[in-house]
Amino acid sequence: MHGFPLSRRALPALGLGVMAAPARAELARAGFAPDLAEKLAAGLRSGLLRGVHAVLVARHGRVVLAHYGQGADESWGQPLGEVAFGPAVPHDLRSVTKSVVGLLYGIALGRGAVPPPGAPLLAQFPEYADLAADPSRQRLRVANALDMTMGLRWDESRPYTDPANSEIAMENAADRYRFALDRPVEHPPGERWTYSGGAVALLGALIARGTGQPLPDFAQEALFAPLGIEPGGWAAGRDGVPSAASGLRLTAPDLLRIGQVVLQGGMWEGQRVVPAAWLEAMTRPGIPTGDGLRYSHLWYQGGGFVSAYGEPRPWLGANGNGGQRLYLMPAAGLAMACFCGLYNQPEQGATPLRIWREIVLANLLRA
Repeated sequence: MHGFPLSRRALPALGLGVMAAPARAELARAGFAPDLAEKLAAGLRSGLLRGVHAVLVARHGRVVLAHYGQGADESWGQPLGEVAFGPAVPHDLRSVTKSVVGLLYGIALGRGAVPPPGAPLLAQFPEYADLAADPSRQRLRVANALDMTMGLRWDESRPYTDPANSEIAMENAADRYRFALDRPVEHPPGERWTYSGGAVALLGALIARGTGQPLPDFAQEALFAPLGIEPGGWAAGRDGVPSAASGLRLTAPDLLRIGQVVLQGGMWEGQRVVPAAWLEAMTRPGIPTGDGLRYSHLWYQGGGFVSAYGEPRPWLGANGNGGQRLYLMPAAGLAMACFCGLYNQPEQGATPLRIWREIVLANLLRA
């Protein structure tokens, strides 16, 4: 396989704009249409792909396409002005953070530091004995937080600038964990999927309590350091608690590296990083989300038509506000990291999905 190896030594060489390299012949040897880079460039020029800050595509662990753009950016809602992006420039992951936390929970579980998915959820928060005594909440399990099937009222459909958005309300609450656990019960646990940053806040607390480390410190020791990742920060709420739902900042190469360890079955440079059993559970068909996707262990599951196969193949996805995405297709050894600046815009998901489906998957011609 040709292209750039997915290593810190090679990736900083990838500069601003769509790369001239790898050459067309190298793209063809990697199984792609040789004009893949030109097709991405044409989409950007046409205006169909709006607000793109960075795109990295790798196959079998080697980068085959990279683009870094320029545009207005922000960090957790705070304007950063015009930013020229590159391989060393960190970017908000927003809710892609949730999927990273999913991996961290699996690592902590493999160490025996956190309760298994079948454990009662409220038993892990003994300070809320009044909530644990509520019969309608006694069926809650850790798995319901991992799969966002808690059955509690939660609304993140409002803009994240709106204090009535449930995640923002949680960040503003005096006690974020009580806020997440005492929402009105709307459905039996496990019955329906409801997108919830509160569920992930609870999981972040279990990781921190079980490992005895703040969430960013455990992430550094257990995931980032083994992969050679240097995070660009982890935003915290008013209470000083790092946001498990949306606070992480990484570079595009570092996000791609997280995807690669998933594609490699949890292994990195011969060392086990993520337990294989956790990844196996993460990829079993999850709960339907109502839009054609499924969800399991804080990762989306979907499918996309691939020219090389002549039919759809399953993919895993991590999604964040503004167009932040990590797409993985294990059957093809394929990973794509995408950063955009379309925060809170209704069409924010269109750009990364078009790049994934219409440029990457449509131009993968050889299995």
